[in-house]
Amino acid sequence: MKRLIIEGDPGVRKGGIIEHDGEELVCFGISRQGEWHGPSQVQLWCTVGTEDETEDFERRNFIPMHLDVEAIDADDVTVTQRKGELTV
Repeated sequence: MKRLIIEGDPGVRKGGIIEHDGEELVCFGISRQGEWHGPSQVQLWCTVGTEDETEDFERRNFIPMHLDVEAIDADDVTVTQRKGELTV
């Protein structure tokens, strides 16, 4: 599990699945930063991890300030499934 700071909005929402650096990650939680007084474009602060880590996130079995943080551009993320979409 890690914190991913995405510069821009690739269209992912909570519960969505993204691909970054060849790894498929689930977005457990997302906070939008910069809507009012922030940078020129929005930042998404996402808590992401593999599907195996879903239960750990739901039970809060992690320390948020000890997660690894990675800042990337929205162009570096591929949204493979938005929340509620069916995969075919």
